[in-house]
Amino acid sequence: MRGTLTGFPSPHPLQERLPGVYADSDGDGFVHRFTSALDDLLTPVLVTLDNLPAYLDPFVAPEDVLDWLAGWVGVAGDTGWPVEHRRRLVAEAAAIHRRRGTPAGVADHVRCLTGGRVEVTDGGGVSWSRTPGSRPPGSDGAEVHVVVHVADPATVDRTRLDALVARLVPAHLAVSVDVLPERRPAGAATDPPPADADPDRAGRPRDR
Repeated sequence: MRGTLTGFPSPHPLQERLPGVYADSDGDGFVHRFTSALDDLLTPVLVTLDNLPAYLDPFVAPEDVLDWLAGWVGVAGDTGWPVEHRRRLVAEAAAIHRRRGTPAGVADHVRCLTGGRVEVTDGGGVSWSRTPGSRPPGSDGAEVHVVVHVADPATVDRTRLDALVARLVPAHLAVSVDVLPERRPAGAATDPPPADADPDRAGRPRDR
């Protein structure tokens, strides 16, 4: 909840909206003191209303309001994750719900909260066939394997991650989770270019 804003001036002071007769009779400052007390009470309400679009934007909303928005879009309960990751989850909640219960939906949810690249291997499958007795898709093992690739695996709370994945997949499936360091793509530069490197001469021999 928004509390009082100590020392914050009201954007709409009540004294400026009183009839002139009250302003002219305020010789002892009573009207000013009285309306100032009401301004302190109403300022949080007025400031919130003036900035309502920002409160409804998950990327800039205060953290306590973010938890409220998470309840609105059905992703409450993930409060232990970093706030910047929770903001991403709230922003993408509608798209994630459309794929809820699928490998892609699990991967998107875990990606938002870990900030990593996620791979989900599922033993099940769906297909159709005009031939009676066709072999069903998928494998015999009912297991979901989730691999999260992040820059530093130590930054991921494994207990919280295991609980999250177990909550996202069907209850009858076995779950295994691995967190691995993200590997640099093959051919990517590992060292910065020399300080005297000339980008216009890249790939050309130096003059002798």
